[in-house]
Amino acid sequence: MNYLNKLLIILISLNLTLMPVFALEFDLSVDEEIRKNYNPSKLELEGLPPLPDVKPNVPPPKNIQEVNKLPNLSPPEHKPVITKIDKSTAIRIKKGTKFKVKSNQAVSDATPIGTRLSFTSQMPVTKRYITIPQGTVFKGEVANSHLPQMSGNGGLLVLSVDSMVVKGKTVGIEAKITKANHKKIFLNNIKGKRQYWKGTKNSLKPGTKFYKKMMRATSKLADGPVTVILTPFTVVAGVAVYAVNFVGSPLFGLFSKGGRISIPQGSEFEIKLLEDVYL
Repeated sequence: MNYLNKLLIILISLNLTLMPVFALEFDLSVDEEIRKNYNPSKLELEGLPPLPDVKPNVPPPKNIQEVNKLPNLSPPEHKPVITKIDKSTAIRIKKGTKFKVKSNQAVSDATPIGTRLSFTSQMPVTKRYITIPQGTVFKGEVANSHLPQMSGNGGLLVLSVDSMVVKGKTVGIEAKITKANHKKIFLNNIKGKRQYWKGTKNSLKPGTKFYKKMMRATSKLADGPVTVILTPFTVVAGVAVYAVNFVGSPLFGLFSKGGRISIPQGSEFEIKLLEDVYL
């Protein structure tokens, strides 16, 4: 059998094998029948499970009661509102008038600048046509302050008085502190004790102590027939150290600090008017 005949037989065999496949027809009449008698969309909806009820994630509103529980942070006290006075019809209190008062809070050289203060008068002050009653409130602030500094400089506290409350009205004044805790104040500066000389004196203590120690050693060495020859060395050492300490004490005193200022609540002050006040 030649090659052509073999090829022909193979093609015929393939044709007989594939004919049933190509002869397959789709019977669409069944599908048309189903569509006439049933609603496919309804069947699909009824056959599917219901969707889950998912609620949107909306943050709950803030609880007003919880907001009200927040701490009530009141603003720091500021200078009071001064009532305007008509000087032509007002009563004048002359400058130089003094008031004895007590502090309503403790103050010190560590109190920050700008801190508001108040004082309460301890006795009435009578002037022409008016009496400033006991219990009158004076207000002011810390104008300047600092802790003790080098060279024996003490702490500083400067108070200014800028208003007084009379019959419910706040009146602006210009006044200064002339006494603090029964001590006179000059130039309105409450100063801690200056301790430069005290620091200078304290700086001599090491040299003095060493000198005395060498003198005791010299006395002991002088009692022995052999050790007596060492006494000049102890004397010279003691004198030399003391001399250096003595000469350098003014310089060492510069590194010492002055005294602190601490005035407790309820301490007595004296306030003096620097300008006329009109009520």
